[in-house]
Amino acid sequence: MACHDGVVPASVVAVHVSETHSFSKSSREAITLLEGQGVEGDAHCGTTVKHRSRVAADPSQPNLRQVHLIHGELFSELAAAGYEVSPGQLGENITTDGLDLLDLPVGTRLTIGTAVVALTGLRNPCQQINDFRPGLLKQVLRKGADGEVERLTGVMCVVARSGTVRPGDSVAVELPPEPHHRLTRV
Repeated sequence: MACHDGVVPASVVAVHVSETHSFSKSSREAITLLEGQGVEGDAHCGTTVKHRSRVAADPSQPNLRQVHLIHGELFSELAAAGYEVSPGQLGENITTDGLDLLDLPVGTRLTIGTAVVALTGLRNPCQQINDFRPGLLKQVLRKGADGEVERLTGVMCVVARSGTVRPGDSVAVELPPEPHHRLTRV
């Protein structure tokens, strides 16, 4: 479905939750985002870090990884490279379509369904991706033409306004004031 200017709006493909620290997350009909905490019922929900290695380092760190988004276009790229991966299997909470998440600056606010999230940084892919599909890490963590490391496994956010997110919801982008800062790993 196209807008009046012929551009297809960004939207939600799927939403996912896992109550445990499993690598993949299960699809849901809807998820609830809780302001300042994350996805209700997800193992990473909370005001302080929940990622196990970060908890071990310093459990009092603020949780900048409350919600994980991946651009659904990544799955097509991976399929072209011979890897069959479906939404939710890389551990994201929200799979999007029609939005280049990786090029958005830090602090970008996304209105998704009735919720608002603010981008904090890039997900840093780790060895668990190779455990999931051998060789996959090289597809999502690589050097670009400019020699810079590219992290392709999505963005991390904090919840700025509670709300519900469902597949089919539109995604509206509000850029932060300039100067813009590129996303780095969090």
